[in-house]
Amino acid sequence: MKFNWLEFTVGCFLAAGIAAAVILALKVAGLTMTGGSADYYTVYGNFSNIGSLKVRSPIKLGGVVVGSVAAIRIDPRTLRPVVTMKIDRTYNELGSDTTFSVLTSGLLGEQYLGIKPDFASMDDDGNPSYLKDGDTTNFTESAIVLEELLGKFLYSLSSGKDSAQ
Repeated sequence: MKFNWLEFTVGCFLAAGIAAAVILALKVAGLTMTGGSADYYTVYGNFSNIGSLKVRSPIKLGGVVVGSVAAIRIDPRTLRPVVTMKIDRTYNELGSDTTFSVLTSGLLGEQYLGIKPDFASMDDDGNPSYLKDGDTTNFTESAIVLEELLGKFLYSLSSGKDSAQ
């Protein structure tokens, strides 16, 4: 059997294309091929409405991804969503009054958690107070539901016509 360089080259190109497609699919899905050994700390957030926030949604600080949503559950006592957030330990000096908001990329894009840091949080002794592993925060802002916003807008338009007559 004779070795054919053209077939070998096409085979290598095809294998590289398949590998690139797998890596791209993992990136789009938010998965990695690493063992997940990055150093994170966990913070729990109590929200009243998380919209369409999903597990593995990014957590961004000033537009930079600093963590991800690890889990979402309903608190059986309050019947409110509790979001488990994994934040990179590099950002371990977020004040205990830091606010987490459900935001949307663009008008109808994916939802993510945005961080509004508070660096001036102080404990009872006047020392800086930071979020620690396992802390729960109630400093949260819920998702804006587009349907509710449109309903309020349409209601304000209709009530404006009624008062003009």
